Amino acid sequence: MIRLSASFIRGRPALITFVTAGDGPTPAILDALVAGGADVIELGMPFTDPMADGPAIQAANIRSLDAGTTTADIMLIAKQFRQRHPDTPLVLMGYANPMLRRGPEWFANACADAGVDGVICVDLPPEEDDQLGPALRARGIDPIRLATPTTDTARLPQVLNGASGFLYYVSVAGITGLQQAQSGSIEQAVARLKAATELPVAVGFGIRTPEQAAAVARVADGVVVGSAIVELVARHGTDAPAHVRAYVASLRAAIDASPKDLAA
Repeated sequence: MIRLSASFIRGRPALITFVTAGDGPTPAILDALVAGGADVIELGMPFTDPMADGPAIQAANIRSLDAGTTTADIMLIAKQFRQRHPDTPLVLMGYANPMLRRGPEWFANACADAGVDGVICVDLPPEEDDQLGPALRARGIDPIRLATPTTDTARLPQVLNGASGFLYYVSVAGITGLQQAQSGSIEQAVARLKAATELPVAVGFGIRTPEQAAAVARVADGVVVGSAIVELVARHGTDAPAHVRAYVASLRAAIDASPKDLAA
C-alpha cells in the first residue's frame, strides 16, 4: 500500500500504464515501462471473456492464453518484477473467475507473496465484494474500484466503500481503446468524485496520445494508458520493449509539461 500511495504524492500526476501478462516479452516490456517513466504498472491477467476490453486487449488476451499463460506464470512475472523494481507499484487487473477459482484467500496470499500492491477486478460489483476485498485488505493489498459516467451520486458511496489505493474513473461508457471522452466531461466527473473521496482519482479508457494524456493530467491525479501500449506489443513483438519505452517517455514528458489545474 505504501508504494502505491507514494506514487500519487510526487508533485505530479501519476502515469499508470497497462500491459497484458504473457503477451510478448512481458518482463522486458515491464522494464521498458519503468524506464520510460511509468509511476504505476497494471499487469493484465488474460481471460477468455474480457467484457470491458476492446479489440486490442481482447487480442492480447487470446495471444497470451494461446501461449499457455497461467495464473502461476503471472505471479512469477510479478515476483520477478518486484525483485528488479522494489519501488514501482504493481497492480493486477482482470476478471473475477481467475482471481476466485482457487478461493480469495489463495489469490490474496499469492499476490502478497509476489509483491503485488493492488488489484482491480473489473466484473466484481462492490455489492458482491464480500470475499475478495476483505482477503486482499487482510494481506495489505489495495482493492481498487472503478467508477464510470453512469455511477450516480446514490451509487458512489457503495463504490467507495472498501476502496483503497486510488479510484479508477472509466471516462467513457464503453470498452477500452475505442473512444475518447471530452475533456470538459472528464473535468466535471473528476471534480464530483474528488468531492466524495480523499482517494486519488485516475482517469483511463481512450487515452492514446501525449496531448490527450496532458489534457487529462491537468485535472486528474493519474492518467491510465493501456490499449495503445498493447498495440505496440502486437505490432513489434520481440522488438516491442524499445518502442514501448519511447512511447511511454513521450507520455511522461507531456504530462510533466502540462500545468496542473489548481481548481482540480
